[in-house]
Amino acid sequence: MAGKTPHQNVTFPSSGAQAHGYLAVPDSGQGPGVIVIQEWWGLTDHIRDIADRLAALGFVALAPDLYGGSITHDGEEAGQMMADLPEAKGAELLAGAVDYLLANEHVTSKKLGVIGFCMGGGFVLQLAAQQGEKIAAAVPFYGVGQGVPNDFSGIRADIQGHYANFDEMYPPEQAHAQEEQIRQQSGANVKYYFYDAKHAFHNDENTAGNYDPEQAVIAWERAVGFLQDKVA
Repeated sequence: MAGKTPHQNVTFPSSGAQAHGYLAVPDSGQGPGVIVIQEWWGLTDHIRDIADRLAALGFVALAPDLYGGSITHDGEEAGQMMADLPEAKGAELLAGAVDYLLANEHVTSKKLGVIGFCMGGGFVLQLAAQQGEKIAAAVPFYGVGQGVPNDFSGIRADIQGHYANFDEMYPPEQAHAQEEQIRQQSGANVKYYFYDAKHAFHNDENTAGNYDPEQAVIAWERAVGFLQDKVA
């Protein structure tokens, strides 16, 4: 059954309402900004850990809570929670997160990075298309769901994608086609990497047992290096 996350520690305005999220700040007290977008499970320990790991590397990382505090570890329930999140609502909340993070006193960068996983990977591309010049680097991990845009022409960010060769939710042929569509529609610098792994191979909490520690390390090192290079 769905529970509630204890990880909310900031509130920010979003389309006239109040949204929540988890903000991780480096020990230095400042750094470039990165938005972390959750999987369909919600703002779980794993997503908090991603934000903390980025903060340890010098980033100011914000993980917006797209479910208003609800989390689950049941696949059927997670699918329903994702389906109950309208694309427009998710996009509006993330737009508010961008404005909040760019104005945050801890953030030194004039543009942001964004990284997301599964449903969050889809919204990474949505946010990059929606926010244009405000996003310097976008990193989708096996992005799926309602957040994936049909039109990528608004993207101005460099993109590094991480996809799985054995992904039944988003087969690699579709990811290859998407990479080329992004390139053709936006002219963005885009590079997708493919791994001999299954969907959600980066999630060490994955209930289906898809976590692949070796491939996860390779993908993470690539993603971090990309963000460090592009967001300053």
